[in-house]
Amino acid sequence: MDQSQQRTVTAPSSSRSYQFHPARAKIIDLFNLYLGRGSRQKPDEPARDPPPNKSQKRVHAPSRDFPPGNEQFIVDFEQLHTQFNDPDQLRAITESVSVTMVLQCSNHAPRAEFLLFALRALFRIGFVNWDTFLPSLLSSVSAAESSLNQAASSSATSSQSLAPVGIGSPGNEQASLTPLAVRSSQRVRAAAVNSLRQISCKIILIGVEFNLKPVTHAEIFQHMMSWLVSWDMREMGTEKSLSEWLRSCLEVIWLLVDEGQSRIPFYELLRSGLQFIENIPDGDEALFTLVMEIHRRRDAMAMHMLMLDQHLHCPTFGTHRISSQTPANVSAEAVAHLRYSPITYPSVLGEPLCGEDLAMSIPQGSLDWERAVRCIRHAIRTTPSPDWWKRVLVVSPGYRPSAQAGPIPGAVFTSDMICEAIIDRIVELLKLTNSGNVFFYANCWQEWLVFSDIFFFLIKSGCTDFVDFIDKLVLRLNGDDNHILRTNHVTWLLAQIIRVELVMTALNSDLKKVETTRKILSFHREDRTDPNNPQSVLLDFVSSCQNLRIWSLSATTRAYLNNDQLLKGKQIDEWWRSKGKFLTTPYLVRRLEKTPFSFCFLFSGERMMDYMNLDDRSIGMFWVVSYTMAQPACETVINWLSSSGMAELPGLQPNERVMMMQEVTPLPMSLLSGFSMNLCLKLALQMEEALFVSQVVPSIAMVETYTRLLLISPHSMFRSHFTQLAQRNASLLSKPGVTLLVLEILNYRLLPLYRYQGKSKTLMYDVTKIISALKAKRGDHRIFRLAENLCMNLILSLRDFFSVKREGKGPTEFTETLNRITIMTLAITIKTRGIADADHLVYLQTMLEQILATSQHTWSEKTLRHFPSLLRDALSGRVDKRGLSIQAWQQAETTVINQCTQLLSPSAEPSYARVLREVSPEEVTANIYTLVDVLLHKVHVDLQRGHNIKEILDKHDANLAFFFWTHEMLPLDIFILALIDRDDDPHALIIAKIILERPELMQRINMYCANRGPPEHWLFTQVFKRNELQKALGNHLSWKDRYPTFFDDIAARLLPVIPLVVYRLIENNAMDTADKILTAYSHFLAYHPLRFTFVRDILAYFYGHLPGQLVVKILRVLGLSKIPFSESFPQYISNPSSPTCPPLDYFATLLLNLVNNVIPPLSSSSSNCSSRSGSMADMLNSSSARSLHGKTPGASQPGPANASEGQKAFYQIQDPGTYTQLVLETAVIEILSLPVSAAQIVSSLVQIIVNIQSTLIQSGNGFHGAANGVGQGSVLPTSPSGGSTDSMSASRSTCMNTASFVSRSGYTCQQLSCLLIQACGLLLAQLPPDFHTQLYMEASRVVRETWWLTDGKRSQGELDSAVGYALMDPTWAAQDNTSTAIGNIVALLHAFFSNLPQEWLDGTHLIIKNLRPVTSVAMLRVVFRIMGPLLPRLANTHALFNKTLALLLTTMVDVFGKNSQTQVPVEASQIADLIDFLHHVVHYEGQGGAVQSSSKPRPDILALIGRAADSLRPDVQHLLSHLRTDPNTSIYAAAHQNAAKTNTS
Repeated sequence: MDQSQQRTVTAPSSSRSYQFHPARAKIIDLFNLYLGRGSRQKPDEPARDPPPNKSQKRVHAPSRDFPPGNEQFIVDFEQLHTQFNDPDQLRAITESVSVTMVLQCSNHAPRAEFLLFALRALFRIGFVNWDTFLPSLLSSVSAAESSLNQAASSSATSSQSLAPVGIGSPGNEQASLTPLAVRSSQRVRAAAVNSLRQISCKIILIGVEFNLKPVTHAEIFQHMMSWLVSWDMREMGTEKSLSEWLRSCLEVIWLLVDEGQSRIPFYELLRSGLQFIENIPDGDEALFTLVMEIHRRRDAMAMHMLMLDQHLHCPTFGTHRISSQTPANVSAEAVAHLRYSPITYPSVLGEPLCGEDLAMSIPQGSLDWERAVRCIRHAIRTTPSPDWWKRVLVVSPGYRPSAQAGPIPGAVFTSDMICEAIIDRIVELLKLTNSGNVFFYANCWQEWLVFSDIFFFLIKSGCTDFVDFIDKLVLRLNGDDNHILRTNHVTWLLAQIIRVELVMTALNSDLKKVETTRKILSFHREDRTDPNNPQSVLLDFVSSCQNLRIWSLSATTRAYLNNDQLLKGKQIDEWWRSKGKFLTTPYLVRRLEKTPFSFCFLFSGERMMDYMNLDDRSIGMFWVVSYTMAQPACETVINWLSSSGMAELPGLQPNERVMMMQEVTPLPMSLLSGFSMNLCLKLALQMEEALFVSQVVPSIAMVETYTRLLLISPHSMFRSHFTQLAQRNASLLSKPGVTLLVLEILNYRLLPLYRYQGKSKTLMYDVTKIISALKAKRGDHRIFRLAENLCMNLILSLRDFFSVKREGKGPTEFTETLNRITIMTLAITIKTRGIADADHLVYLQTMLEQILATSQHTWSEKTLRHFPSLLRDALSGRVDKRGLSIQAWQQAETTVINQCTQLLSPSAEPSYARVLREVSPEEVTANIYTLVDVLLHKVHVDLQRGHNIKEILDKHDANLAFFFWTHEMLPLDIFILALIDRDDDPHALIIAKIILERPELMQRINMYCANRGPPEHWLFTQVFKRNELQKALGNHLSWKDRYPTFFDDIAARLLPVIPLVVYRLIENNAMDTADKILTAYSHFLAYHPLRFTFVRDILAYFYGHLPGQLVVKILRVLGLSKIPFSESFPQYISNPSSPTCPPLDYFATLLLNLVNNVIPPLSSSSSNCSSRSGSMADMLNSSSARSLHGKTPGASQPGPANASEGQKAFYQIQDPGTYTQLVLETAVIEILSLPVSAAQIVSSLVQIIVNIQSTLIQSGNGFHGAANGVGQGSVLPTSPSGGSTDSMSASRSTCMNTASFVSRSGYTCQQLSCLLIQACGLLLAQLPPDFHTQLYMEASRVVRETWWLTDGKRSQGELDSAVGYALMDPTWAAQDNTSTAIGNIVALLHAFFSNLPQEWLDGTHLIIKNLRPVTSVAMLRVVFRIMGPLLPRLANTHALFNKTLALLLTTMVDVFGKNSQTQVPVEASQIADLIDFLHHVVHYEGQGGAVQSSSKPRPDILALIGRAADSLRPDVQHLLSHLRTDPNTSIYAAAHQNAAKTNTS
C-alpha cells in the first residue's frame, strides 16, 4: 500500500486530554511489541507495512525478531497498569490505542488475530468497555472510509484533467496509464475497506456475546445496514462479488435481530429500505435468506396498514367535504393553503405517500397509475369544485416558471395522467354521440357543454402539455378508436381553447407548430347530420372558424389550411349581414313595450334580431358568429340589454339626476349555452363595466344575464367579486350603489356558486369586513342588514370546520345574530357530518372563545339538549343576563314610552324615522333583544294579574303589527331570530308563530313569489318587475335611500330564518306548529338557495325525534318530482302510522344507484385488483358495458323517469352542486325518512353485503337470507367457499330479481359485488352516528357467529389458513367466487372508515368492545385486520390513536395474557407480523407520517405499550421489549434519553 493510500486509514486524533498522556506511549509500545512492529509510531503516522501482496512480502519482508507469545500480553499490560492510578483514564486510552491499531493492522492477518485476542483479554480485566469501544471503532472506520473515498475522488479528478492531453506531448504517456491507475486505486481502496469491515465485524461478534447497552446495539446495526446499502449501490466499485466482510456483516445482523435475544427488533430490518433481491450473488444462501425474510415479513406487516380493496377507495365527489390527506401537526390556517391529496400511493411498508416525484415514478398501466387516472376520469365526469382541481393540479413541467421548477410535495397526479383522462373522456363522449341511442343523443350536447367548460379550465391551467395532448389524441383516434370520429365535436372542443395563451404559443411560436397545426386540422369531419339543428349548424361551420383563426395566427401554417373551409367563412359574413330586418324606431320600441315579451331582439348598431323567434339554423349561425366575430357579437348582446333606453331614477332631489336602464328580457340559457368561451369572457368583462363602473343604474335583465353567464360555465367564468373589484379600482366598493348591487348578486344569485367553488369562507371574511366597519356606524342600516343576511346564508351553507376570523386571532367581528347563527351551524355540522380532521377540535375551543367573548346571550336547555356534547359542555354554564336587562328597562320605561308616543303620534313629524336612523345597527339588535325580553316579561306579569292568555297575546300581536307593518320600524328577520332564541319562555315560540301567520306578512310573501318568477330564475324568459324601494324594504331600511333594489326584499330576508324557526319548534316538541309553518311556507321555501341541504340536515339532526307526518311535510319542501328518489320510496313513507321495513330489493336498488352514479367507474384498461392473472383485467373491464352514469342502453333505471336525464349542468343542480352529490344525498334523505329504526336499516344493508357475491352469482331466483340463523357448513374455508354464507342471520325472507339487478349496472357479477360494498360503506358514512353504532354491532355479530373462529378442534395452521382466505380482498375472492362473510364485512367496514370524518372514528372502538374477550389468535387477527388500517389515519390525533392502540393491546392480552389459556397452544412467533405492525405504526405516529430513518415512537406510547406488556406472557413481552420506557432494554427509550441529554447540554 503506497503512503498516500495508507495515510487515509489512520485513526482520527484522540481527545486532547489523552493525546500526550504518558500511558499512551507505553501502551502503543506494548502493542507494537506484540504486533511485531518496529519502533513506536505516532498515532497519526501511517503504518509502513507493505500492501497485502504475497510476492512482495517474500521479496521485501524485513528481518525482525519474533514477538512474545500472546499469553504474556496480559501480564505485561497488568504491570503497566500498576504504574498509573486512574483505571478509567487508562481504560479510555487503551480503547483509543486499540482502535488505532485495528485501523493500522486490519490488512495483516496475524496482527489482526492478535488484536482480537488482546481485546478479549483486555475486556476480561476491565480495560475495554464494549459500549464505548465499539461505537468509537465504528466511528473511526467510517471516518477512514470517508478519507478513502475522498482520495479516490481526487484521483479520478486528476485523471480527468490529464485525459485531453494531445498525442506526442510529454503528458501523453501519463494519460494513457490513467485508467489502469484508477482501477488499481479502486482495488486498493476496496481491499482496505474489506479488511477494515472484516475485522470490525469479528470484533463486534465478540462484543455482542456480552450484555451491551441498547444504544450500542442500535449503533452497530446502523453501521451494518449502511455497509449493506453501500455494497448494494456498488459504492465499492463495479464488481458485485460477495466480499468476505459481507458474510460477517450478515452474521452480526442475524445476531442482533435474533428474536431469542431481541437485541434489535426485527422491524428495524423491515424499515431499513433494503430491496436488493435482484442483486444477490448466485449461491449465497445467507443473504438470500435474509432478504426473503425481510420481504416476507414486510409484506405481512404492510397488509395491516392497508384496507381491504384499498385500490378501489377513490374520491366520489358525492359530499361537500373534500377528503384530503392532510399532514399531521399543521395549523388550521395552514391547512387552507395545502395541496389536497385525494389519493395516496402505498409504500412497501403500507404507508400512504404522495408527492410529484413519487407520481412521476409510477409506471403507466400499473395499478397505482390506473387508480389515479380513475380518480381524474371521475372528476372530469362529475365536475367537482374548481377549488378541488386547483388544489390537486400541477402545472406541466414545460409551462412552469424557472423559479418553480422543483417538484411539488403534495401532488399525486402528473400531466400524463391528466392527459390520458381527458382523452378517455373525449373518446367516451364520441362513443355516446355515435351510439345511436335516442336517450344518449338527446342529452349528448349537454354532456359536451359541461366537458368543454372543464376542458377549457384544465388547458388554461397548464396542467397538461398541449402539444403532447394533441399528439396522443391523434394516436388514440387513429388507433383502436379510429371508427368513432364521425363528427366535428373534437374540432369544436379545440376551437373553444384556441385563444388560450398556451395554445396560441403552441400554434404560433413552438418548434412543432406546423406538425401540431396539421394534426389539429385532421380532426375535421363533414358533419351534416341535421342541417337545421343549432348544434349541427355550429359543428358544420366550426372547422371554418378554426381555419380562420389559425390563418390569423401564423403565416407559416397557412399552406396547410383547408381552402374550402376558408371560403366557407364567407357564408358566415353573408348571414350576419342579412339578418338586419328591423330598424329601431320609437314606434317599434313602444309597440314592443305593449306586447307580451314572448320574444325579444338582438341589435347590431341600428339593426336587431328577434332571437326568441329565431329558427334553429339562425341560432346555430349566431353561435358560429361568436367564434369568428366575438366583439361584434358582444356588442350586439350589450346593445340589446340597453335597447329600451333609459329613464331618470324617480324620487330624487331636484338637483340630483341618476339614469337607470329600462327593463328588457334577459338572454335565455338556451342561447347563452352555445356562445364561444371567448365571447362569454368578453361579455362578462363588458357587463361588469356596465354594472359596477358605469354611472347608470343597470337593468335587472343585465344583472340576470351576467349571473347566467357565470352559472353556465362555473369552471371557466368564476371570479371572486370583492377581489376583482378591488383589483380593478379600490374605490368602487366605497360607492353604496356598487356595494348594494354586489351584495344582492351574491345573496340572491351566486350563493350556491360560491359554495360550489369552495369560496364561501373567503366570501364570509370579505363580507365580515363590511359588517365590522358598519355595525357601530349610525345610519347605514340597509347595507349592513343586507351584508348580515348574506353572511347568515354563508354561515348556514358551511358544512365543514371554519374559523370565525381569517387570521384566526382575537375576538370575532361577527354581530350577535351571526354569533348565534355560527353556533347553530357548528352544532348541525358536528352532529350531522362530523369534524373531518381531529385537529379541528383544538381550534374549535379557540373559536368558541372568540364567539363567546362578544356574545351576550345564552342558549335554552331544550336547544342544548340536541347540541353535540362538545358544544353543550362549552355553552351550558353561561350566565343568563336577562334579569339585568329587564331591570334596566324598568328604570327607563317611562321616559322611553313618552318619547315613542310622541314620535308615533299622528301629529308627529313624518321624518321621525330619522331618530331611529341615528342608532347604529348593532344597537338596534341589542334593543330588539331587550324588547323581546321585556315583551315576554310583560306576558308573565299580565298572566299573574289574571288576564286571559289569548287577550294578552292578541294585544301584543296588535302592538307588534303596528311596529312592523304600520310604521315598518324594525327588521323583521332579526326580531324573529331574537324571539326564537328565547324559546325557554313558553310564549316566545307562540308569538313567533303569530307573527309568521299575520296576513300582512303572508301577503308580502305571496307578492314576492309572484314578482320573483319561478324559483329557477335562469328559466325566466319574461321581463323582470322591479319592486319599489319602500315597498320592498320598508321605512326602516329604505328611509332616504334611492338606489333601487334588484332582488332584495323583506320577504327574501326571511329565507334563512324560516328553517331556524322550524329547528327551534322541533327542539321544543312543537311538532304541530312546525307542520303548520312548513305548510304555510313550503312554496316560499322553494326559493331557498340551499333547501336540499336544509332537508337533508334537519332529517339528520333530529333523526329519531321526528314523527312520520312531519318528515313527509319536510320532504315536500324539495319538490319531489325534481329529485331522483327511488320509485318505491313514496309508498314506504305514505303511511307513517303503520311503518314497514322495505324489502332487501329496495336497499339493493339504492346501492345500485350509487354504484351507477357515484362510485367512480372501473377502467377498461386496469385490473383494479391485482396482477395475479390476466383474467382479472377481463373481469373488471367495464367501460364497454357500462355507460355514462351507469345507464346501460335499454336498461330500466332506478327512480322516476324524469330523474335520469344524463349529466346536468351546474345551474340545474346548484344545491347540492354536482350530480353525484345529488344522488348520494338523495339516498341519505331516503334512509333518514324511512319510518323504521336504524337497526332494521343497517341489518338489511349488512345482510345484502354479507351475501352479495353468492347471491349475484349463485342465485337465479332472488335474494334470500338464511332461514335458520348462522350457517353451519362442515368445511373450513381453507377452500374458502365454506365461508361464503357462514354468518348470516335473517329475520325475514325476501327476494330480489338479480338478473335485472345485474343488467342495470352494466357490470359483471364479480365487479358489482365489490362495488356494492364500496357503495354501502360510502352511504353509511353519510348517516348520523346512530347508524354507525348499529353497524358496529352488526359487524361484531357477523364475526362472532362465524363458527370456525371458535372451533377448538382445528389446528393453528388450519385456522391461519382460514383467516388468510377469509380476509382476502373481495376483488381477489371474486376471481374464484370465494367471497366470505368476514371478508365482505371487513371490506364494508374499511370502505366505511375511509369515508368517515376523523371525529366519528372514535365510535369504532365499539367493534373491539363487542368482540371481547378475544379467545383465539384467529379472532385476534380479525380484530387487527379490522382496526389496524385505522391507526395510520389517526397519526395526527394523538388521543384517539392512543385509545385505539390501547384497545388493540387489550385484545392481545386476552389471547396472550399471563393468565390466558387458548384452546390451541400458540407460540409468540406466530404473531410476528402483528408485533412488526405495532412497531411500525407507533413509528408512523411518532413521525406524523411516513417513517424516516430518524423516526421513533413517542415516550407516552412506549409507556402505554409497557403497561400492557406487563400483563402479557414473558415470551410476548420479550418481543415488545423495545417498545418500553426502560433505556436499559429499549433502543427507542435509549434514543429518547440521549436526545434529552443532548438538549440539556
